[in-house]
Amino acid sequence: MSKTIALCMIVKNEEQFLRRCLDSVKDKVDQIVIVDTGSTDNTLSIAKEYTTDIFQMEWTNDFSAARNESICHANTDYILVLDADEYLEQTTNLAEVIQSGADYYFTRIFNLMSGDRGMTHLAIRIFMNKIGLRYQNRLHEHLNTREQEDQLVAGYSNLTIMHTGYIDEIMEGRGKAQRNLALMLVEVKENPSVYNLFNMGRTYMWLGEHEKAIQYLQKAYPLSKNLTIASELIASLCRSLGELKRYDEALTVLEQAVDLYPLEVDLFHLQALYYMEIGYHKDALACMNRCLEIGDQGISFTEGNGTYIAHLRLAEWHTTQNEYNKAYEHITEAIRFKADFLPVIGKYFEIVEKAGLSLEEMFTNANDIFSINNSRMLEKILEALYQLRHPLLQRYLTLYEVTVQKHVMAVASQYAKDYSQAREQWLVLPEQEEQNGVDILLLAILLKDEVLFKKAGPLLNLSEKEKKFLAIVVRNEAIDKLSLTTYTECILERVLVHLIRLQEFEVMETILGYMWHGHVEIKIKVCQHLADYGFGEIAIDLLLELFKLHPRNKNIIEILGDVCYRSNYLQDAQLFYSELLELYDNYSSHERMYNVYLKSNDETETNALLTVISEKFKLCLWVR
Repeated sequence: MSKTIALCMIVKNEEQFLRRCLDSVKDKVDQIVIVDTGSTDNTLSIAKEYTTDIFQMEWTNDFSAARNESICHANTDYILVLDADEYLEQTTNLAEVIQSGADYYFTRIFNLMSGDRGMTHLAIRIFMNKIGLRYQNRLHEHLNTREQEDQLVAGYSNLTIMHTGYIDEIMEGRGKAQRNLALMLVEVKENPSVYNLFNMGRTYMWLGEHEKAIQYLQKAYPLSKNLTIASELIASLCRSLGELKRYDEALTVLEQAVDLYPLEVDLFHLQALYYMEIGYHKDALACMNRCLEIGDQGISFTEGNGTYIAHLRLAEWHTTQNEYNKAYEHITEAIRFKADFLPVIGKYFEIVEKAGLSLEEMFTNANDIFSINNSRMLEKILEALYQLRHPLLQRYLTLYEVTVQKHVMAVASQYAKDYSQAREQWLVLPEQEEQNGVDILLLAILLKDEVLFKKAGPLLNLSEKEKKFLAIVVRNEAIDKLSLTTYTECILERVLVHLIRLQEFEVMETILGYMWHGHVEIKIKVCQHLADYGFGEIAIDLLLELFKLHPRNKNIIEILGDVCYRSNYLQDAQLFYSELLELYDNYSSHERMYNVYLKSNDETETNALLTVISEKFKLCLWVR
């Protein structure tokens, strides 16, 4: 005889989502029970289209009480619990799930996040009726399965519940956490269970009170073994530690955790990110590659952490090392998993540009990789090209005959080097976007055009002093005393990068001359940009000039060593890394020197340094 199942829901003002939810289950369940806690919209009239089992209940700030009220009206063998902003996929077969006869089933819930991503976690949403299972806790309610753990049989369903309200929950997270704080404090005081300690920690994490969050999560951690919340608890603890920049502590926890939970991709992903934060590049790369081996899986995991996001991270990291071949391999793999993910598209075009491909090669390559067979894909590519101010933007707009806003057309013309057309387009615009201030300033500098500069000024929110200085830059006039503010340095940095990409080298040199009167930090950034775009020799010359003036500046020595290393000036790199080690005896300095010895085939020094690293840096995994 087939088993029966009821949907049990609690609702309040859910007219926006309720119909979608009930449509997804109406042909899959034998009964629908709805408990309303005070709706004032059309929720009840929608519910009446699907069921007569509708009950009213006064809200008492107790979710478990409302849940228990709903399940007591079910007269079926099993119960399915959904919220109104959740729904089942069309192919879901509930009858097949419950035929195995388990007392309760862990079910995957896919939470749609902003930015076209999702997070999956496990929860008990299907369970046998009338065997004593009840909800507990005013907030973050859960079934009392642990009370009968030895007598109950757990199962795992193969279905996924889709949840679209997660984005709103994140947006409202702090507000909700603040409202719920008093209730949670009462709950955890009355019953300091692992679930309550975990949820108390998460509440403080939402509020940004990470010290308090850590205290509760650390108490919950030893009690969480063999529970489905364990990996999520560890990740929450480590995220709070990371927010406080206590990376060493987080990595110590994660080192044990990844051994205990070897298929929880989010833990490895977090481990990789924190290793990169403290300059352990080799371990960061190894951990992120481990994510790719695991794939998108775990009791709780974020979509992409084992696939396209992991490839994107690796592409970013290899790009910072000017390893464009490796970066390209990873970004094309990321595209294979999720071609319409905006950060992936943007990183692809950045990599091929920095790798030195011609515009024609870039265009041909992009057409081979991206299949533009729908408007969404084209929109994403255009958005990425616009954000990058990429010279191919105009070509795509022309090829696909796309009508876009006038400021986008002006950007397309400008970065395709059609400066006169761009000037006309900017000047006829009645209102400019603030985001285009630097674009218009750049064109004003290229054309020495004060009319354009007057258009750019209000968009850049300049002080009078900054306005006077940039007017001098636009006119390309000499000045005896330059006084760059941090803000004008930032603006000129963005202008300089665009000039490098546009290959406007004469104007670039002029801007560089102005910037060289600024702070040492902006000069270092300029050198980094030059190196990134293939001007390593110029970067080295400028860095040597800076080194003479600032011989103990860590950033100058570090970048000098890095650029020499990538340019295969290994003796020079070794010299600068030796200086670095004398000044900063940290791990990243040792790893840099190790790479030089390895590339130089100096086996003696390589082995000696391996011994030093293994003794001094206990967090380091790759030397073990």
